[in-house]
Amino acid sequence: MSNISVDVTDNKTFVTVEDSSNSVTIDRSDNPITVETSLTVIGGNASNINVAAYKTIFDDGTVQSALEKLADQSFRGTTEPTAGTANLEEGDLFYDTDDDQLKVYRETSPDTFEFVPLASATGTMDILDAGSF
Repeated sequence: MSNISVDVTDNKTFVTVEDSSNSVTIDRSDNPITVETSLTVIGGNASNINVAAYKTIFDDGTVQSALEKLADQSFRGTTEPTAGTANLEEGDLFYDTDDDQLKVYRETSPDTFEFVPLASATGTMDILDAGSF
């Protein structure tokens, strides 16, 4: 029978974060590693961040303009938005909180656009089965 010998040594790893230079140093005494970043934190101003066009956001712009475009596509409340009070486009959605109805803005006759009900909420509207629709 042979003897097996195991030596356990404790190798410490030190991590240093230097805030002023955006660097992290992992010091393994025999092989130090330094990682530097160039991340700049933006002070929360969405009008300074550019975004590319995507799906319903048709033109390049800023995060602020993209958020405004998304906000202009869906509405909720007790009264339907009108072309005079909102930036309405065909396909916009409105949830009528008084009648519990989801409506879509569409052309109902030539050059006439209005919100048309898609679905009405009922006591079991949240249960989807073949008998519900």
